[in-house]
This record gives sequence, structure tokens and C-alpha cells, in this order.
Amino acid sequence: MTASIRVRRLVAGAAATGLLAGGAALGTSGTAAAAPAPTSAVTTLTADHHDKCEWKQGHWEKTWVKGHWEKKQVHHKTWQKGHHDKHGTWHEGHWKHHYSYKWVYVPGHWDHHWVKGHWDCTHH
Repeated sequence: MTASIRVRRLVAGAAATGLLAGGAALGTSGTAAAAPAPTSAVTTLTADHHDKCEWKQGHWEKTWVKGHWEKKQVHHKTWQKGHHDKHGTWHEGHWKHHYSYKWVYVPGHWDHHWVKGHWDCTHH
């Protein structure tokens, strides 16, 4: 559903741009002294008198994450001593790894997350 809203906004913005460009061309065609100015990338579009759409580029946004409990994986290592087995063969010592999960409280902190570029339309 999110993609369809974005697509509809993009289509509405493109249609509004075409209407604005067509209206501007008709307005300047009657004036002999007026020369059309070169256009650059459109950052603000006006669909009608009530909506204003603006393109927001992707950016990192800093947000506060309140304290919460998380289940985290905990890693434990224990040293296994070398030993002789019942046949007299020597086995070297080694680290044995143990993994378990534990509930840990994470205090509130600031975090950054990526916000993708999007059309921001406000209704007046």
C-alpha cells in the first residue's frame, strides 16, 4: 500500500508539472519580449490550491529510543584442559564455546536511521 501511495503522488506531481509548464508556455507566448528561462530540477510542485508537494531527499535522522528490554545472544567461553584418553592419546586443550540468550535492559539512547527520499505533500 505504501508503494501505491508513492506512485500516485509521483503521477500527480508529474501531471501538475505538465499543467504548470503548459500554462507557463501559454502565458509567455503572448508576450514578444519575454523569453522562457531555462528550467532546472523541480523541487517544489503545486498540484492545486490546496496541496503543496515537496521532494525530500534521503537522509539520516536522529531519533530517541526509550529504554527497553531486549533478548540478546550471550557468548561464553570455557577452557577445556588437555588430557590423556583411556588409550593413552594426548588431546590438546581448547576453548569450548557456549551460546545462550538473556534478557538485557537497554537504557534510552539516541540512534540514527535512514529515511528514504520521498514526496512530502501538505494539505492547506
